[in-house]
Amino acid sequence: MKHRLKIFIIAGEVSGDVLGAKIMREMPDTEFIGVGGENMAQAGLKSIFPISDIAVMGVAEVVASARTLTNRIRRTADAIVAARPDIVLTIDAPGFARGVIRRVRRSRAGRELVASGLRFHHVVAPQVWAWRPGRAKKYAAVFDRLYSFFEFERPFFTKYGLDTVAVGHPIADGLGKYKDVPRPTNMPKIITLVPGSRMAEVRKLLPLMRQTVDMLVSCGYRDYQFVIPTVETTDAFIRQDVAHWAVKPMLVPASERYDWYAKTYIAIVASGTVSAELAIMHIPAIVVYKMNPITMWLARRVIRVRWVSLINILLNKCVYPELLGPMATPENIVGCVRELSTPRCRTDMIRALGDGDVLWHGNDRPAALIARDLGTVRRLSK
Repeated sequence: MKHRLKIFIIAGEVSGDVLGAKIMREMPDTEFIGVGGENMAQAGLKSIFPISDIAVMGVAEVVASARTLTNRIRRTADAIVAARPDIVLTIDAPGFARGVIRRVRRSRAGRELVASGLRFHHVVAPQVWAWRPGRAKKYAAVFDRLYSFFEFERPFFTKYGLDTVAVGHPIADGLGKYKDVPRPTNMPKIITLVPGSRMAEVRKLLPLMRQTVDMLVSCGYRDYQFVIPTVETTDAFIRQDVAHWAVKPMLVPASERYDWYAKTYIAIVASGTVSAELAIMHIPAIVVYKMNPITMWLARRVIRVRWVSLINILLNKCVYPELLGPMATPENIVGCVRELSTPRCRTDMIRALGDGDVLWHGNDRPAALIARDLGTVRRLSK
């Protein structure tokens, strides 16, 4: 009887959960087990624990969650050994992924699985061209195959012998239809607020966004509608917090976020995947971020690029204004909103976003390319 492919899949945050679900749907005859969120649950995965347990970013934040992360690494590695999958597929969350795989490789049972053909594949190449280039060599020592989003990333890893496949950026899949959608003229202009998907960043950015909303309203933006898309990892916290806001934003589920982005006049968002989504959709945005001071201090000393937003990095110019660390203040955000409210500034930004269109797409949908590649992997001998 033909062996059914078994994949242990791990997604460490919301964007990885979305891509993981798409990959799962491309492989209906494959058995999936592992760690994921609501999107992968809808695709049929029973996560061994919530992804909120490992959705941590920043040096100080990781230290604070060290005990939980260590426990989850141990539990995940043990689950992989018990499941005997053909492939371990990790999506982003590189620190967690490498911790799990190192533990599997070092265990006696794990070494036996590797000898039998177990392979480790990873989705999302680290931005070694921006900081810590030595990570490329470390990835080659841990993973058997890497799926990068951009063709220019491949040489950074292939020179160390890591088989790397460029698949295009997953967020470009299906977002093209939202480009240049006429904004409704018979309803209030929408300012969308996205404080992030990780609890640590939401705790830092939500108070800033509350102050910004209050200031915008006091400056005359009374007829604007404020919207916050929420994800499962932070939904309860955001709902509890906004209940005390003087101007209460509308909360919408993450599953509807693209429809709301398409209606958005200006977005105020955390640095991360959402800024790339908005860039692909040609939505004017302001990128903000606050980190623990220790994390910020370290980042300034190792990052080799001028920008944090992917569209700015790819085009090597400031398309989206970035207000980071001490620059992330209500006054500065309101100033950017005023500027983006002028027709000339909006037109220039949208035109620049269009210049980036050619950079996002591969030859097919990334999930389909990854799924086909996974299907070619040699099965473990049982």
